[in-house]
Amino acid sequence: MNIHEYQAKKLFEVFDIPVGLGEVAETPERAVEVATELGGNVWVVKAQIHAGGRGLAGGVKLCKSLDEVKSYAESLLNSTLITHQTGPLGQKVRKLYIESAANVSREFYLSLVLNRNTSQVCIIASAEGGMDIEEVAEKYPEKIINLSISAASGIQGYHARRVACVFGLLDKAKDFLALLQNLYEFYKGCDCSLIEINPLVLTTEGNLLALDAKVSFDDNALYRHASIQELNDPFEEDPSETEAKAHDLSYVKLDGEIGCLVNGAGLAMATMDIIKHYGGEPANFLDVGGSADKERVSKALQIILKDKGVKAILVNIFGGIMRCDIIAQGVIAAASEMKLDVPLVVRLQGTNKDLGKQILTDSGLNIIAADGLDEAAQKAVLAVKG
Repeated sequence: MNIHEYQAKKLFEVFDIPVGLGEVAETPERAVEVATELGGNVWVVKAQIHAGGRGLAGGVKLCKSLDEVKSYAESLLNSTLITHQTGPLGQKVRKLYIESAANVSREFYLSLVLNRNTSQVCIIASAEGGMDIEEVAEKYPEKIINLSISAASGIQGYHARRVACVFGLLDKAKDFLALLQNLYEFYKGCDCSLIEINPLVLTTEGNLLALDAKVSFDDNALYRHASIQELNDPFEEDPSETEAKAHDLSYVKLDGEIGCLVNGAGLAMATMDIIKHYGGEPANFLDVGGSADKERVSKALQIILKDKGVKAILVNIFGGIMRCDIIAQGVIAAASEMKLDVPLVVRLQGTNKDLGKQILTDSGLNIIAADGLDEAAQKAVLAVKG
């Protein structure tokens, strides 16, 4: 689960991670009020969406008067911001964060993320702050460091000294030690999957400051954090993904043309891979789970069919705990209700596969049967290409 920058900074304050002064606003009038309350004569108006690249897309504005604050707020609120992370449709701006401008001397990149290869949280740091870390990795790979954190010992002095050295601020090693320790406590205590500060800045006054904040949480641990769950903004999620979550379905919308209904995350990934191998593009990742019932399967297919970009559907089921006849009944129920008008390729293997195939055959639906995954993927791609 992702949250907005202003929400992340409120949590940063709880863990003594230094941030600037700022407040959220949902109207131009409130934006001016916030700027007035903050004082000073320079402010930053930031669009609040769950995507990076806001600055390049015009979503971050430096204002040197209250009139500019109001003007920028009017232009940003309810506009659609398109960044390299939003996709071509962009994201509607519903909230702004008004922040006192900082006197920036230098910019850095700092993040904590889980390294799944080592099963350890790691620190990623670079002196090239303010840039996408992917761009830094491509252009200046030697300027990125990756430090693993032992779960037994946590943040140690050498972590801080190494980061300070990379940033050219060895005299600030103690400050980095405190910052890293607080970030790590936040990461562990709130079951984060990512904490990213880009940029972390050194002000002309000599202080470290998180000028931006991006935080993601492990969905599987949210049951332990009711207050964090309340931070979820449904407007920032695809409506289909929100609907799928409500029915305990793992669904991620993509930009392809072949809808996928699969049981098991690994099999779902393999299905997407093989579709691409044969020249197609998956329209979604969808795992109905190993113990889904007829209703859940039916709901999953309905969600896929709501995507107007879907031109064919591939159902790929390996029946273990889930029986193939249950899948078949769910497919028929959804297809009948939604008036299926795209090719449907079905591959069933495992428990009650023959019964499942018979149910589909007797349904009278226009179903393209396949025995193997290769065959199913090829038939789905051919169906799209006509």
